[in-house]
Amino acid sequence: MEEPPMIDRPANDTTTGGRAAVGTKPGDVQPADVRPADLAIGIDFGGSGIKGAVVDVRTGQLVGNRLRIPTPQPSVPDEVVGVMDELVRHLVAPWDPRDGDAFPVGVGLPAAIRNGVTLTAANIDSAWIGFAAEQEMEFAMRRTVAAGNDADVAGLAEIRLGAGRYQRGLVFVLTIGTGIGSALFIDGRLVPNTELGHLVVDGRDAEERVAESARARLGLNWREWAAGFDAYLHELERLFWPDLFILGGGASKRADNYLSFLTVKTPIALATFRNNAGIVGGALIAHERRARNAAAAAATATAAGESSR
Repeated sequence: MEEPPMIDRPANDTTTGGRAAVGTKPGDVQPADVRPADLAIGIDFGGSGIKGAVVDVRTGQLVGNRLRIPTPQPSVPDEVVGVMDELVRHLVAPWDPRDGDAFPVGVGLPAAIRNGVTLTAANIDSAWIGFAAEQEMEFAMRRTVAAGNDADVAGLAEIRLGAGRYQRGLVFVLTIGTGIGSALFIDGRLVPNTELGHLVVDGRDAEERVAESARARLGLNWREWAAGFDAYLHELERLFWPDLFILGGGASKRADNYLSFLTVKTPIALATFRNNAGIVGGALIAHERRARNAAAAAATATAAGESSR
């Protein structure tokens, strides 16, 4: 029997149906409180789990339950896309098909992406390199799909609706989890696919030392881990002179354990959406893609009508 998705539940939920996903949270509002036209689905593909939710793109609020399914191992594209399709079907199940079938999907992938094709593979199977991600996901899910680098997508949520809103200058959004993701914004505009988690610091790929997963793997306490992370931030500071660091990903939920050990001069803010930023950002790029597609279709129809006169 296929394993059911893990459904986020409030802390006081004592029901036995479903399995609570550790370290996650329920949705912010219920479906009755939103307009379907303002909704899109965001999916965050991580090394250990694939999470998704319906999102109100005006506010960034999660609508209904957030779902999580463990990432297949090995994380080859066909298996992962199948899990994402399953996740989407569960997410739209409570909705009238006239609404749910129209929700676009935005996916954050741990890879550099150009024109919908994945160019790298960080902490996922190497079969993703050169994979036509958007095309294959649209075919599987039978709906509009937009894909972006996972850190870029999470960063977009923070710049548009979260801790970086109205922030001018150069802003880094760093996602600290299985790896280190980086999103670079200049006056609110994204510079895509920076992948600065792989910056070499003290002769080593930074991700190997300062990802949250490295703390457990290397047996480091928070002060020891923070020393390496601080060195990484200093290197970014030296190279780019940013105006703000925004810290997100899994480690942002435990920031009290290490913020006091960081010594960079650049101001630091915690991501408003914390570990949900990838989901919110995914919904934003999906909603924008649907709007662009609709505008292009309207322009084509207008041009066809004029040419037939």
